[in-house]
Amino acid sequence: MSAINNNLKCCYCGGCVGSCPVQAIELKETRIVIDKEKCINCGNCVKICPVGAMSLEK
Repeated sequence: MSAINNNLKCCYCGGCVGSCPVQAIELKETRIVIDKEKCINCGNCVKICPVGAMSLEK
């Protein structure tokens, strides 16, 4: 399991990048890239996202 980003909702503010304790999220130009190998499913990115674009994969 890992975090996932809905690029249609994402405003690319970068909040999720800074909230990730294991640096699993990167902002690359106009998209969010999540390293599923690094993600620990903590949910920080989901909590910080102002537009609800982040969620946890089930």
